Amino acid sequence: MIPIKTPQEIEKMRASCRLASAILEHLSEALCPGITTREVDQCAVKLMQEAGCRSAFLGYRRFPGHICISINDEVVHGIGGARRVQYGDIVKLDVGVILDGFVGDTAATIPIGVVSDDIQKLLTVTEDALGKGIEKVREGRRLNDVSAAIQDEVESNGFSVVKEFVGHGVGRHLHEEPQIPNYRTAGPTVRLKAGMTLAIEPMVNMGSAAVKVLGDDWTVVTADHAPSAHFEHTVLVTKGEPEILTWREKTSSKLKAG
Repeated sequence: MIPIKTPQEIEKMRASCRLASAILEHLSEALCPGITTREVDQCAVKLMQEAGCRSAFLGYRRFPGHICISINDEVVHGIGGARRVQYGDIVKLDVGVILDGFVGDTAATIPIGVVSDDIQKLLTVTEDALGKGIEKVREGRRLNDVSAAIQDEVESNGFSVVKEFVGHGVGRHLHEEPQIPNYRTAGPTVRLKAGMTLAIEPMVNMGSAAVKVLGDDWTVVTADHAPSAHFEHTVLVTKGEPEILTWREKTSSKLKAG
């Protein structure tokens, strides 16, 4: 069953999603050469405590971090530790918070200083693919319309879609139905209905689509060690235009480049 949120639940989702986005923006501003990923995680802890929310990730299936911090060829699920951020890195921040019983979930890839043109293209295409998918979020459309739009944007620009990890419904729980692949699937998929809240999150590799999980049982990296990018928004299906609950102005690859 795909949960349909009531108006009261949607208001709570708006609040948790706004908070997740605000925390992500604060963390992106804290990123600089020399900072450790553990320090970034601890910064997230402080921000969550000040805001009166808690991490949606900590302890989820025994995940040990408060946010996910993944660098360069790390795709998703990186854990804060002793690694230091370097000039020219791309850092994926994935933030999930629980406020008043509802989850806000969002992610962005942040370039540290100036990055090469091909990496900048990877970031821009990934963010654009997310936008293309969101454009298809309309009541009555098939979920596969969202997935196909993402895949087409990615592959038409010469990049690869990660298939082992997908987006998902979100609300009272971090992961709800439906699963949201970033690639078209065979056969009919569910029709979208107003009141659904969807975490749409393309993960895009510069090289091969193949990935592997490191020995910590969490960190996912590209098999060929090529860079990877990740952007995510939580989106509300309405009777009209989709509402991006985690909308933010600052955390954009286009604004951060150069």
